[in-house]
Amino acid sequence: MLDLAAVTLLVELAAAGSLAGAARRLHLSPMAASRLLAKLEQELGVRLVQRTTRSLSFTDDGLAFLPHAQTLVEDQAAALASLRGRSAAPSGLLRVSASLAFGRKVLAPLVVEFMQAHPRIEVELQLSDKVVDIVAEGLDIGIRIADLPDTSLIARKVADSPRLLLAAPAYLARAGAPQRLDDLAAHTCLTSSIIPHWVFRTESGRRRMSVRGRFSANSLDAVQEACVGGLGIAYLSHWHAREELASGRLTDIALVDAQTEPLTIWAVYPTRRLVPAKVRLFIDALGAWLARQG
Repeated sequence: MLDLAAVTLLVELAAAGSLAGAARRLHLSPMAASRLLAKLEQELGVRLVQRTTRSLSFTDDGLAFLPHAQTLVEDQAAALASLRGRSAAPSGLLRVSASLAFGRKVLAPLVVEFMQAHPRIEVELQLSDKVVDIVAEGLDIGIRIADLPDTSLIARKVADSPRLLLAAPAYLARAGAPQRLDDLAAHTCLTSSIIPHWVFRTESGRRRMSVRGRFSANSLDAVQEACVGGLGIAYLSHWHAREELASGRLTDIALVDAQTEPLTIWAVYPTRRLVPAKVRLFIDALGAWLARQG
C-alpha cells in the first residue's frame, strides 16, 4: 500500500520544480519531505528523481509513474469530497498573492468579510509588486492585473479593470484639464516604475506614451497621494481611486481623441482538475466585491 502523503509530495514536486517548494506547499519541513520521497522510492523499488545540491530532475521511472501519482491524488480528493458532501464547510489555509496596492485597497477589506463568512478558513496574504511564482512559493491563488501572458497556470477572469486619468481639483484649477492626448506633454504627470508607459486607445490604434513630471515613485499608493495633493495627473485603475473619486478629492479626465486602455483582473492558480472549495469561494467573493464597488 503506497503512502498517499508521499505520492502527494511527488505530485507537488513536479509542479514546484524543487523539494523545498513542494515542502512549503504541503507545510512540511525539508527533512520530512526528503524522508517521504525516500520512503516512496523504497516502496516502489526505483529511483524517481535525481537530486544534486543545485538541481532536481525526474528519472524515466519517475516520469512514467507521475501520471499515475496524479490520478491517485485526484481520486483521493474526489473521494473525500464525496464523503464530506458539498454542504461541508470549507476549511484550511488559503494563501493568496497580489500587488501591494490591490492588496491594501481591495483584498484586505474583502478578507475581513470573507473570513467572517467562512470561519474555518485561514487566510495568508502575500503582497508584493514583483511577479511571484505561486507554485514554487506554495500559494493557492495569485491575483494579477495585466494582459496575461501564456502561462502553465489556470487563469480565471474576475473583472475588468478600467484605468483613468486623474487629477485633484486644485491641480485642474491651476493648470487646466488636457483636452487631447498630445496635451499631456504640457502637463505635469506623476509617473511610476510599475506603469512605465501610459497606454491609450485612439482611432488609429493603440498608443503607448512616455510622460514626464517632477514626481516619480515605485509605489502606486505614493503616486495616488501625490495626485490627491495636487502635484499633477496620474494614470491609475478605478479600484485604486474609487474612494477619492466618490469624495471629490480626485476628478476623472476625459480626452476627446483617446481613451485609457483597460486591464483585466485575473485569478491564477496551479493547473489542477480539482480546485479546492476555498479557492473557488474566494474568487467568487472577489468578483462579487468588485461588482458591488462599481
